[in-house]
Amino acid sequence: MEHCALLNATPAAAMWDPNMSNVVAGERGRGNSSSRAECGGSVSVAFPLSMMITGLVGNSLAMLLIYRSYREKESKRKHSFLLCIGALALTDLTGQLLTSPIVISVYRAGRQWSRVDPSGHLCPFFGLCMAMFGLCPLFIGSAMAIERTLAIRCPHWYSSHMRTGATATVLLTIWGAVLAFALMPMVGLGQYTLQWPGTWCFISTDDRTPGNIVFAATFACLGLLSLATTLSCNLATIRALVTRCKSRVSASQASRQWERITMETMVQLMGVMCVLCACWAPLLVIMLKMIFNHTSAERCGLTPAAQNSELQKDCNFFLTAIRLASLNQILDPWVYLLLRQILLRKFCQVANAVSSCSNDGHKEQVIILTTESRKPEG
Repeated sequence: MEHCALLNATPAAAMWDPNMSNVVAGERGRGNSSSRAECGGSVSVAFPLSMMITGLVGNSLAMLLIYRSYREKESKRKHSFLLCIGALALTDLTGQLLTSPIVISVYRAGRQWSRVDPSGHLCPFFGLCMAMFGLCPLFIGSAMAIERTLAIRCPHWYSSHMRTGATATVLLTIWGAVLAFALMPMVGLGQYTLQWPGTWCFISTDDRTPGNIVFAATFACLGLLSLATTLSCNLATIRALVTRCKSRVSASQASRQWERITMETMVQLMGVMCVLCACWAPLLVIMLKMIFNHTSAERCGLTPAAQNSELQKDCNFFLTAIRLASLNQILDPWVYLLLRQILLRKFCQVANAVSSCSNDGHKEQVIILTTESRKPEG
């Protein structure tokens, strides 16, 4: 797998033309044709296939558990949160169903896009899916963070105004707004083009067309803004929780249940936020860097690496960043599955046991010291 990845990422081995959507091999490239065919065969396709299966199983299982939790009476207080995280799982599942088969087909075609998309119509569709199902999870993550902030910091307003119908309206608005934004290249603002090394399509950052810069910069800024919103809301919620725990001496059974539900959802939300930041922040940052440096991933491999080593570094980082972003759809559901109440309760039991042992040892030490201090001096 590493050999295949390096072969496709080395511009000296093959030159590719973004307009022809194909790899134009030189004399040296023809000598390595058998190696490329091997890389595009069943060995290479195992990686995207395993990723697709893992993501489909994770998202399907997460949606099933979310549906079961939603129907439980004791979960009424977190219906809005469950609706948000269910929408996140549905979005990730849909994105995988639309993009993974294309990726697998490209791998099986020897990583030559033109063999899968001879007409050139599949590339804009793939780029649109990448943009839409990239921004939607970021915005849904922000909606989840805002929902938890309102639930903790404004509980009375939340209980009287926040309904599942309002949450569903917000989610539908997010899907509709992001779809409208992703369709902008269809009306002339921006462009989805084949990206280096010619195996995937995404937003063009080529500065020869002003619309490309506006569209790419807007995408990156919207993504970073949603991450900043999620982070700030989570920090505000954690601060409110810490303040409430310090000020409350005793609590009723209902309040304790509410705090347990709140802590569970907060841990899950923090996990989702960490995954979103780790997966999407590198791609958004490198996009802005390429825009400011007037470079584009489409130019990667068209010049020898020795002539523009900085561009090649950006291209390699850009390719790594988009691979990280593709992991988001796989990791999101597993964060929810692994941070569910059952596992959290086990973790709390272990933590309490360790804390009790530590406290018992401390108390025993205090008793011994007290006894020794009471002994008469002889």
